Amino acid sequence: MNILFLEDERDLAEPVTQLLRAQRYTVTWVASLEAAYDALAEREYDLAILDVMLPEGEDAGFELAEGIREAGFNGGILFLTARDSVEDRIRGLDIGGDDYLIKPFSLKELLARVRALLRRESQTRSANFVSGSLEVDFAKRKVLWADDEVKLSEREFAMLELFALNPDKVFTVEDLFDRFFPDANSGNRVVRVYVNQLRQKISEAVIETMPGGYTLGANQMMASRELGGLLKKDPLRSDTVIP
Repeated sequence: MNILFLEDERDLAEPVTQLLRAQRYTVTWVASLEAAYDALAEREYDLAILDVMLPEGEDAGFELAEGIREAGFNGGILFLTARDSVEDRIRGLDIGGDDYLIKPFSLKELLARVRALLRRESQTRSANFVSGSLEVDFAKRKVLWADDEVKLSEREFAMLELFALNPDKVFTVEDLFDRFFPDANSGNRVVRVYVNQLRQKISEAVIETMPGGYTLGANQMMASRELGGLLKKDPLRSDTVIP
């Protein structure tokens, strides 16, 4: 499991990073927004642990979380911050956060929350999205339409996966371009090309054009997910309290 950890205070970041790595998580520690964006562009993460107050601004962590959610980030987001007001906690959850841990905190509690979020993420990623004639097996990266397998390229599957994991969300052309084609020279027309390819390979109904962008077709909106697989539990290693 890949974890992005954004924290500008080295005295806090180092013990947390060491402990998470000791639990066999792959942790990328960054200390700035720029480094966080660079890391997110290089690989996919299952969980982002974000400080809120950074040198770039008091709300920098909130702004990062909101931005990556809008861009389609489906991993868990855990805020780790000294901002303890009810308003801040509500804001963090409303913009896409999954959990909110206030400093000072116990490493034991942090690990429990990390495990819970990653377990949820593991269940989602190992799920089958089944609705109407469409079935998407996320783990096997396999797509069926009316029981017939549909062969998709990696990028086509990634785009369909995004729609299936967010069946009620409308993605703008710009959202999809920034996520899947950041280095394309052809402009955002390439998004329309890929949407048309999905329609041709699967069904015209699979992706619906909406005011402002695209969403999963209406026949797929009422989705059910068959969840399977649990993340194995790791032993807690410390009762240390991080100030």
